[in-house]
Amino acid sequence: MLVVRPIAMSDYDALHTCAVESGHGFTSLPVNEELLTNRITHSEYSFAKPNVSEPGDEGYLMVGFDSASGEVAGCTGIEAAIGWDVPFYSYHISTIVHSSPKLGVNNVVKLLTFGNNYTGCSEICTLFLRPKFRGGNNGRLMSKCRFLMMAEHPHRFSKTVFAEMRGVSDEEGNSPFWQWLQEHFFSIDFTLADYLTGIGKKGFIADLMPKLPIYVNLLSKEAQAVIGQVHDNTKPALRLLEKEGFTCRNYVDIFDGGPSVECDRENIESVRHSFRGKVHIDQHASAQDFLISNTSFEQFRAVAVKAAFDQATDTVIISSDVANALQVQQGDHVRLLPL
Repeated sequence: MLVVRPIAMSDYDALHTCAVESGHGFTSLPVNEELLTNRITHSEYSFAKPNVSEPGDEGYLMVGFDSASGEVAGCTGIEAAIGWDVPFYSYHISTIVHSSPKLGVNNVVKLLTFGNNYTGCSEICTLFLRPKFRGGNNGRLMSKCRFLMMAEHPHRFSKTVFAEMRGVSDEEGNSPFWQWLQEHFFSIDFTLADYLTGIGKKGFIADLMPKLPIYVNLLSKEAQAVIGQVHDNTKPALRLLEKEGFTCRNYVDIFDGGPSVECDRENIESVRHSFRGKVHIDQHASAQDFLISNTSFEQFRAVAVKAAFDQATDTVIISSDVANALQVQQGDHVRLLPL
């Protein structure tokens, strides 16, 4: 059974393994000891922070671990409100028309405009599941557990929730979109730019990024082709988010052109359809698949298991093993999401 919980400093080696295995373009998991340690420290501070009434500088990082072996299977996270302490940049794709009635010319062109439009929004991020754990409901658990947390503790998160999807790059980390920017503006390769961003050194972006809008049709054909497209490894995560109601509002990453997708927190499918139930610990003959989380924040736990729900009494019947994994007792409340 996979169990999601807040990360601890003892998980550093496992997080480093995830960072190595995630590969190029996974900006939020840089292979850097200081930065990974800081992520864990900041997450521990955020989960323990008392009296949070609105989203701020908190960053919540969690791991999924195998309850039998203790091995960490992957990680997942939420940034409560991005862009206040460190700038968050993106491109917005807009459309303008160049028209001359006298000449009978009517050209529709797209522009990339540099900006900080997601400042203050909550970001779901750092979702990575190691290859040998991909299967069953593990991917759903690692993604959707964040929405159970938002449903139970909405005051900790912003009205708008978004996610950056990894854009197209090859096995060596070369991005067609970045190659055009590199040639004309940056003169550093994609992997270095991506790494500098991951470790928080973003000053070069504001220094070197063109301030005026860029005409998309002036980019190379290869760069144009990948704008708004995702890396093959990211397609399953994108499909999960699209089913949750997330959609691209024409914002793309400034490095690889990958899309950002967003949804109002209250309209996320898993937020809308999750509900509370009272715990009854017993064996159950008939059951269905649920994602279940406890209602604690500091000691958050979530699992994907079979359980039985009695709608008449709002009671969920779970086994003692599941109750132990969730750290709940008879009569406690949990949050459920049918799968």
